[in-house]
Amino acid sequence: MEKVVVIGLDCMSPELVFDRWLGKLPNIKALVDTGVHGWIESSLPPITVPAWTTFATSKNPGQLGFFGFRNRRDSSYTEISIASSAAVREPTVWDILSRAGKTVGLLGVPQTYPPRPVNGFMVTDFLTPDTTCQYTYPQELRDEIEQLVGDYMLDCENFRTEDKSGLLKQIYRMTDQRFILARHFLTTREPDFFMMVEMGPDRLHHGFWKFFDESHRKHQFHPEYSNAIEDYYVYLDGQIGELLPLVRDKAYVIVVSDPGAKKMDGCINVNDWLIQEGYLTLKSSPKETVRLKDADVDWTKTLAWGWGGYYSRIFLNVKGREPLGTIDPDDYEKVRDEIAERIRDIPDDRGSPMDTRVLKPQDIYTGEHVDKAPDLLAFFGGLSWRATEDIGHNSIYSFETELGPDDALHSQHGMFILSDGRSKGGKRLEGLRLVDGAPTILSLMGVNVPEDMEGSIISPPS
Repeated sequence: MEKVVVIGLDCMSPELVFDRWLGKLPNIKALVDTGVHGWIESSLPPITVPAWTTFATSKNPGQLGFFGFRNRRDSSYTEISIASSAAVREPTVWDILSRAGKTVGLLGVPQTYPPRPVNGFMVTDFLTPDTTCQYTYPQELRDEIEQLVGDYMLDCENFRTEDKSGLLKQIYRMTDQRFILARHFLTTREPDFFMMVEMGPDRLHHGFWKFFDESHRKHQFHPEYSNAIEDYYVYLDGQIGELLPLVRDKAYVIVVSDPGAKKMDGCINVNDWLIQEGYLTLKSSPKETVRLKDADVDWTKTLAWGWGGYYSRIFLNVKGREPLGTIDPDDYEKVRDEIAERIRDIPDDRGSPMDTRVLKPQDIYTGEHVDKAPDLLAFFGGLSWRATEDIGHNSIYSFETELGPDDALHSQHGMFILSDGRSKGGKRLEGLRLVDGAPTILSLMGVNVPEDMEGSIISPPS
């Protein structure tokens, strides 16, 4: 058996699957019982990009050269690039399999837009601008998709919204379409390697976590929404159950999430903090909150600035590197250490320690692109606090994102299951890492694992 089917579930929580609801998920439980499983450590940062590409290449962001959806294009203050498939210069598992003569099929895998030729077919991901763009390979596949599902949903229109009823309908419609296509492709094309990624769990967590988690600071009971996450997990299990007969006795099945999820306690307004502490200087204060790119920053007096998101990227304004650098290269490490220590000491809004990690890229990454990383990576409150980059808040704390209402963030560990569908399994493994994905797939399919892959091979049940 040298076929592999990967079912990627973006942000699916290992706590909820393995420890809370497994008894209600009979198809996932059957995979657990006939396979190996465990928590899997995500990339740093644990976000969709770069996580899924880390899984597909077995390379860390220092080797890949990107550290999120958007990245600095150069050493200027405003130029950014979006990490599309054009940014992926390391061979992916489907590139290697294609060269080895294996047929491959991809459905919704992040960072596959714009589509590239493979020995098989590809339907691109949620980063595709819209379906007027070429989102399939080969090109004519889009006609087949539209005949099957109509107007194909690449993603939910807006998952940070107060229209919870509308969001639920979008998530179910999107997921239903994805699995309709998965069943169709597995039946009609039978690729040697098939990988899909469903974004529904992530969108659901962001929209509905506060309704079921009684420890959430915004928790509220709602007769419809408090069971929304559990109901969707059960629904997903049913969708997986409809796929399994199509690949039983033909393929290994991997179910994996990139990171997991956890409640969001709040946001740290990192640039307001940098202003407060004298590291970021404005020529004039805004009358309302503004994006960093629109703020009147005095770069000749600024030492550091930050980007927001699930973590904060802190950049230092270095002479000879940035256009108006202020930090002498000889003082770089001293300033970097000082800012890192002071960020770690930021308490939460109630004055309690936050367990914030502030890391230097040289300590966590390897590869030729480490110098493209931010100077510091700050993970606030053990990933329970988001960072915002807007300027002009009346506090360094806020409880809504700059993008809209949000209940959840990403955790460092996702879930992993590998099953052949018939062995006696149930073994829980420790120490699994997302970089183990590509070498494991290649090994299962009898293809040599490149020596420069970082990960290890996860052995199937015997």
